[in-house]
Amino acid sequence: MNQRHIAGIGIDAPSYVQHEAGKEWVARIAALTKPDRIVWCDGSQEEYDRLCDDMVKSGMLKRLNPKLRPNSFLALSDPGDVARTEDRTFICSEHKEDAGPTNNWVDPRQMRATLDKLFDGCMRGRTLYVVPFSMGPLGSHIAHIGVELTDSPYVVASMRIMTRMTRKVWELLGKSGYFVPCVHSVGAPLAPGQKDIPWPCSKDQKYIVHFPETKEIWSFGSGYGGNALLGKKCFSLRIASVMGREQGWLAEHMLILGVTPPSGEKIYVSAAFPSACGKTNFAMLIPPATFKGWKVSTIGEDIAWIKPGKDGRFYAINPESGVFGVAPGTSKKTNANCMAMISSNTIFTNVAMTLDGDVWWEGMTETPPAKLIDWQGQEWTPTCGRKAAHPNSRFTVPAAQCPSIDPEWENPDGVPISAFLFGGRRSDTVPLVAEALDWDTGVYMAATMGSETTAAATGKLGVVRRDPMAMIPFVGYNMGDYFGHWLKLGRSVSKRPKIFCVNWFRTDENGKFIWPGFGENMRVLKWVVDRCSGKARATNTPIGRVPDFADLEWHGLEGFSGEKYKRISEINRVEWQRELKFQDELLAALGSRLPRELAERREILGRSFA
Repeated sequence: MNQRHIAGIGIDAPSYVQHEAGKEWVARIAALTKPDRIVWCDGSQEEYDRLCDDMVKSGMLKRLNPKLRPNSFLALSDPGDVARTEDRTFICSEHKEDAGPTNNWVDPRQMRATLDKLFDGCMRGRTLYVVPFSMGPLGSHIAHIGVELTDSPYVVASMRIMTRMTRKVWELLGKSGYFVPCVHSVGAPLAPGQKDIPWPCSKDQKYIVHFPETKEIWSFGSGYGGNALLGKKCFSLRIASVMGREQGWLAEHMLILGVTPPSGEKIYVSAAFPSACGKTNFAMLIPPATFKGWKVSTIGEDIAWIKPGKDGRFYAINPESGVFGVAPGTSKKTNANCMAMISSNTIFTNVAMTLDGDVWWEGMTETPPAKLIDWQGQEWTPTCGRKAAHPNSRFTVPAAQCPSIDPEWENPDGVPISAFLFGGRRSDTVPLVAEALDWDTGVYMAATMGSETTAAATGKLGVVRRDPMAMIPFVGYNMGDYFGHWLKLGRSVSKRPKIFCVNWFRTDENGKFIWPGFGENMRVLKWVVDRCSGKARATNTPIGRVPDFADLEWHGLEGFSGEKYKRISEINRVEWQRELKFQDELLAALGSRLPRELAERREILGRSFA
């Protein structure tokens, strides 16, 4: 780590930084934010260890018991800074219609004036860290580079886990290479002599701002991951989706997994699920014991960058190098691979701490400990009436620690995608699995995807929220144009992946899930693989091709009858008539930006269920 005190706003860039425009940009932001010093980060282990030691001394991190959780830490955030702030997230395109009806828009000139005032002196008393990072393997033709300026050491440490953060980024950039500029501040300047607090943030001013035309990201007021780790949703989805549209590729909120049948013919699948739909569990799926010879491997559990290859196929990389996962509900039963992954070298945020210095959260064990320190630092017992861990508590861990990590996960050329899966949380209407009849129909299925809300997310149960491709908070431009980009890109490749819709969440009359889920989802995944290779049967329906009971593998799942399967695969005309009316609300909001092909698919479905 290069550390020097600055007089005025000198930047003292290391000799390996030859990028003059980059150095001028750092100097300009430093002049605006007025930090006490500038630190050029190199991404080394020594630097990470030093930062963590400093945060332990300041109270920002607690070191966990090294015998139980080696090289791991716990951060407890401000109670008002615990999640992404979608209502304070803005797409400031030059024209409002280019942001579209699903994004918050402010005129970019007005927003820049607001940011200039907020950032003026916002780093006083703090350190400005210069964080160079690559989204994707260094040098990959699918990867892109960013540089984040931040005054949060928690962000620096987390970015080292989540991205390829290294001085080699500057060497790749050379004297004039392109990078996405990212500026972040917790928005809590310190007056001379003022004592800092463990989790600084702004109590009432939070802005997460994206300028699509100039590819800039500005974040103010929050230290929480999704708002502050600007390589995460801000770059890898909102800005990258704009870059993908301009350059001919896709930036998607998707996991990527590999499936190898006993025959050894491995295929890769990319899948999109909204929150509370088991995305990480599916990415790290362990096949049931009865699936002898089948293997599932993990490329990524959250984000995929997908680019057409010269051979007419789509190739995907995971642009991240870490996992920023939700802790509650994660257990050895639901995700054994994940539990093994977080056994060391992990930063936990807003989980509870056991009396012997380990971590705990709801769902981790069937029986909670008798006593804990909860996520707000208070003593907790099972009868106290509070959650021990925040519902959105997290772990940040290197992806390389995942036991199921695929040997090709850092292949700079990516892996070939054979199928896209789209799934939401629906108690009725949507069957267990359906294969789209063609590309346009598949895009329509994904574009109209909905998921029922959970009480943890909204305070209301069962309200269907439209979340096209699981991207409604993350598309950096007009959603109608985004659908058009999917349609266009599908026509650019000769070997298009098949598209499937899945739903693990149909319920019975008592509100209980009918499908067992978790590892048993392998039965659906096997059918998908077999459909891609032409080995599985399917029956045509108005919404796509679905398997009959006999078309799925049932060995080892005793007691799951044909009657139960009928209840999770039934396509009910009345339910679909209602569903189409709800879909119309989103389609109508897009107005003239709705692609003609999707309007035609809506008409065909309407006639099918008339």
